[in-house]
Amino acid sequence: MGREMKFGVYIPKELAHELDECMKALGVTNKSKIIQEALRLFIAEHRWRVHGKALGAVIVLYNHDVPNVDESLTDIQHGFLDLILSSLHIHLSKNMCAQIIVVRGSTEQLKDLVGKLMELRGVELVRTVIIGLER
Repeated sequence: MGREMKFGVYIPKELAHELDECMKALGVTNKSKIIQEALRLFIAEHRWRVHGKALGAVIVLYNHDVPNVDESLTDIQHGFLDLILSSLHIHLSKNMCAQIIVVRGSTEQLKDLVGKLMELRGVELVRTVIIGLER
């Protein structure tokens, strides 16, 4: 693994207590390993915003009653065919729908896709669940 580095971290008592409870429930005793895993997860979830490639899903919640929103969502996705692997349309209610768009590729393209989706009239929420991949 290479050289290791030691540093101190201050956290609120409540968070420390919750960590202890979770570790006990999971049967884990090594806080260093838990912190390392948490840092790896944080980096994996946010690396895509910096550079490289990404894999994951973009979840879009939108109002189906807004004119042309479905067509606009489709048109936007057609502009990212090399990024989008698949998509799933979900009917939540009479007027609300969700679309889960599975992506793999350039983080620059992903940022562009997310930006276009967020600007679309009728879209109420765009949530990314992305894991950064190696460059």
